[in-house]
Amino acid sequence: MPEQDMNFSIATLGAPTIDAPRDQPFYVDDGQVVLLDAARHAHDPVDPAPAALEMAGPRRKLFFEPARVRAAMVTCGGLCPGLNDVIRGLTMVLWHRYGVRDILGLRYGYEGLVPESGHEPMTLTPDRVEDIHQHGGTILGSSRGHQSVERMADWLVGHGIHILFAIGGDGTQRGAWALTQEVRRRNWPLAVVGLPKTIDNDISFTRRTFGFETAVAMSQAPIAGAHMEAKGVRNGIGLVKLMGRESGFVAAYASLASSDVNLVLIPEAPFRLEKVFAYLKRRLDEKAHAVVVAAEGAGQKLAPGEGTDASGNRKLGDIGVFLAGAIAGHFKEQGMAASVKYIDPSYIIRSAPANADDSVFCFQLAENAVHAAMAGRTGMVVAYWNDHFVHVPMDIAASERKSIDPSGSLWRSVLENTGQPFDLG
Repeated sequence: MPEQDMNFSIATLGAPTIDAPRDQPFYVDDGQVVLLDAARHAHDPVDPAPAALEMAGPRRKLFFEPARVRAAMVTCGGLCPGLNDVIRGLTMVLWHRYGVRDILGLRYGYEGLVPESGHEPMTLTPDRVEDIHQHGGTILGSSRGHQSVERMADWLVGHGIHILFAIGGDGTQRGAWALTQEVRRRNWPLAVVGLPKTIDNDISFTRRTFGFETAVAMSQAPIAGAHMEAKGVRNGIGLVKLMGRESGFVAAYASLASSDVNLVLIPEAPFRLEKVFAYLKRRLDEKAHAVVVAAEGAGQKLAPGEGTDASGNRKLGDIGVFLAGAIAGHFKEQGMAASVKYIDPSYIIRSAPANADDSVFCFQLAENAVHAAMAGRTGMVVAYWNDHFVHVPMDIAASERKSIDPSGSLWRSVLENTGQPFDLG
């Protein structure tokens, strides 16, 4: 659906009538918005009602009475730097800004909302979350896989939950959207607010997701190692596989940050092996070494996986292992000595604590999620757009994955930085 035809209005549980705490005089008016498109051609007609996103931030009026609120949060999907920072941020803002004293952490993803899973909620307080941001992973645990929306709604209504924070990627947000609709049918006043968690940075209508900056920064050491290994032998090829199932943002930004990479392979830009081999041959003839970075979802037609995981995502073939073998095999067949060194740092990166920049971003996402929920917003995700935190409807945020435009400026920068051909397909 074209962006101009999308409905970016945010659902509310009702009119907010309760005065917000007055000790901090920082508020956002409900009419404040952020334009979806900040640029236009000088000759384009001016749109009298351009598409816009609701600005995030604290409101003067609340929907919920803080002393009576029961809030819960859940972390779903794979590990990602910053999960504990978000848990801590949500807890601290609920407790200190609004005086909420009943905060639950649901264990092991959406399994924590299904009684037969046997996961008891964790009570969260400032003391409990004081130091968790110093560690990777999530103190709540996580899981993949679908749970019954009706059973989860039963648990939320039965336990009197007023606010649910869903921390996860597009699958998590689709589940949260289904929950939003189910509790609405039951006329239960539950604010469901999502926080976009995907290390791949592939959720729509947000410039970045937490964990992405840490992933790019931590990719520098493996790339540097691959570079040194490649330079250490004649015709050495260092190969690094990074995160990116459907979108190659980590691979692209990590390669730009390094500037030691000579070839980047991403899902959005199909390639043929013979063209990759030909380019690497030219590179080895000129420099006697090369560094290749491949996103995990690149080249899946060459190394397809089989079946799906617990969340219904197709399983990927291991493009890193495939490329290492294919490159080594090709040059051996050509009678050219080449040494391929393969590095896969994915799980080391996923399980690491957030870096300073991501940690700040995590807290800002968390505080804006709390402000939205307390004001009665629901069925929405907190996002970052045009240098502002905004509210995006959950169904739109999860409608499709954000990806690199192979004809856009980011990919052009990669091509100019690496020197690789525009067309390898």
